[in-house]
Amino acid sequence: QVQLVESGGGLVQAGGSLRLSCAASGIIFRINAFDWYRQAPGKQRELVAGITSGGSTNYVDSVKGRFTISRDNAKNTVSLQMNSLKPEDTAVYYCRAIGVLNVYWGQGTQVTVSS
Repeated sequence: QVQLVESGGGLVQAGGSLRLSCAASGIIFRINAFDWYRQAPGKQRELVAGITSGGSTNYVDSVKGRFTISRDNAKNTVSLQMNSLKPEDTAVYYCRAIGVLNVYWGQGTQVTVSS
């Protein structure tokens, strides 16, 4: 079983920065990709950014140029550096790991951006 634990959420003013981290632990054979999702109140969960084991990345248009996803394959961790935060970035952010046979989710971390 794989567990994902996120950290780094909090309250920040618009224009500020936060860095989210996610650590995978347990019996890990291979994590093919990590993603960050977010869900704002009353909205569907959306993919924010993803990164493959080879380092290829993708971002939703609304965060391009502001967010950067990175991973450490040796430590099975993924981070999301969020700069120039906007009130519309307020949401619960979830880490997801895609293994060989299974998909794993973290418990989520709240990010609140005040105007």
